[in-house]
Amino acid sequence: MRPDVTILSFGGQTPRIHETAFIAPGCRIIGDVEIGPDASVWYNCVIRGDVNRVVIGARSNIQDGTVIHCDSPDPRHPEGFPTLIGDDVLVGHMVMLHGCTIHDRGFVGLSSTVMNACVIESDGMLAAGALLTPGKRIASRQLWGGRPAAYMRDLTDAALAEMQLGVAHYVANARAHKAALG
Repeated sequence: MRPDVTILSFGGQTPRIHETAFIAPGCRIIGDVEIGPDASVWYNCVIRGDVNRVVIGARSNIQDGTVIHCDSPDPRHPEGFPTLIGDDVLVGHMVMLHGCTIHDRGFVGLSSTVMNACVIESDGMLAAGALLTPGKRIASRQLWGGRPAAYMRDLTDAALAEMQLGVAHYVANARAHKAALG
C-alpha cells in the first residue's frame, strides 16, 4: 500500500483489501474492513470498522470524502449494525454511511446520509443530498429523496442501465488512477 494511505489494525482486525482494488491517497481504513475485487475507494475517504464490520463488494465505488462507519452491539441489538455494501454499488462524493446495508447495484447520491438499520435494496436509489433516517428501506427500483427521505417514484430501465454505466466507468477510471500513481 502507498505511504499516503493509512491502513490500521484495530481490536485484532486488519483490513482485507483485494489486490485489484484501488485505494486513493489520503484514505484511512481501520479495523474489520473488507474491500472486494475492482472496488475503488477515492481520495480522502474514511472507512472505520472499529466497533463492527464494513464490507465493500466487487466493483463498488466509494467516492471522494465519504465516511463509512458502523455501530456496536448492545442489549437491544446484539449484532449491532455493520455496514454492508454489495457488488456494483455507486456511492457518491461526501456520503455518510452508518450501520446500513446497500444491496447489489444500489445507488447513494452525493452528500447523502444513510443511518443505522437502513436498507437500500438492489437497484434502489437515494437521491443527492437525502437523509435516510434509521430503519428505512428503499425497495428495488425505487428512488427516494429529501430530508428526511421519502419515496419519489419508480426507476425506469434506462435509469438502471445508466447506473451500471457509472459502475463500469468507475472501474476503468480506478485502473487509470492506479496506473498513474504507480
